[in-house]
Amino acid sequence: MNFFVETLLTLFLSLYYSLEALVLMVVPVRKKKVDGEIVLVTGAGSGIGRLVALEFARLHATLVLWDINVEGNQETARLARERGASRVYNYLCDCSKKTSVYEVADQVKREVGDVSILINNAGIVTGKKFIDSPDALMEKTIEVNTLAHFWTYKAFLPAMIASNHGHLVSISSSAGLFPVNGLADYCSSKFGAIGFAESIALEMLVLGKNGIKTTIVCPYFINTGMFDGCKTKWPHLLPILDPNYAARKITDAVLREQVLLVMPRSLYFLFAVKNMLPVKLGILLGNYFGVFSAMENFKGRDKKD
Repeated sequence: MNFFVETLLTLFLSLYYSLEALVLMVVPVRKKKVDGEIVLVTGAGSGIGRLVALEFARLHATLVLWDINVEGNQETARLARERGASRVYNYLCDCSKKTSVYEVADQVKREVGDVSILINNAGIVTGKKFIDSPDALMEKTIEVNTLAHFWTYKAFLPAMIASNHGHLVSISSSAGLFPVNGLADYCSSKFGAIGFAESIALEMLVLGKNGIKTTIVCPYFINTGMFDGCKTKWPHLLPILDPNYAARKITDAVLREQVLLVMPRSLYFLFAVKNMLPVKLGILLGNYFGVFSAMENFKGRDKKD
């Protein structure tokens, strides 16, 4: 195809896809059914992992729950059965360890079947300035928040490719889109998770595996305890998110096969203009929106939770 024809085709498709996106903002796509699907949620023992699992339980999916917190995971399993989950299986898995991920994944395949919706939710935060962060904690942050996605994809993606059916969900963070003062290791891990998820989505596209969907979730702080003590300068513009609201939005994004979910919606605008601004203007706006002070009173989740 010559340059002239290919350029015209690209311009035409660009216009078409832009109009399609505008239409879908008004007329949402039909939600897919997940009853009978095998949904695996990492970090299911508490917080957003638990709440998302319960949303899928309500939709009668088969749930596979992974967490390092045995008691919390068992409680999620109990609640999921009450909510109507088709089947519920809970496993002890340390997502920071590749061997643990692979061993438990093999057990899931034997006892449950091939996972068709993989929700990488497990995450940790140190909440310390880079210089004050112990090396071991920074390494653990990368292992849980980024590398664990590598190992779960390696474990479950081949079956999805073979059947051309599946959904890969990455619960990342707005800290994977914008740098935050006091969250250097966390931001790095979430930037990495987003880059990885986007790259795999591109690989599936090139392979022609259009039956494998991807969703990346980038919320602002969620009131689950993980970021206790963090504050927002302008709560009407950048509110601390309610956990139940966030879980419903995440589940809805998966059901609608939404590629990117950013919460709150005001962040879409900031994300869109981020790379078009002069550096000094970006710093000015970062200060205005409270990015430099959000972590000043960070306490984090009570270790007993």
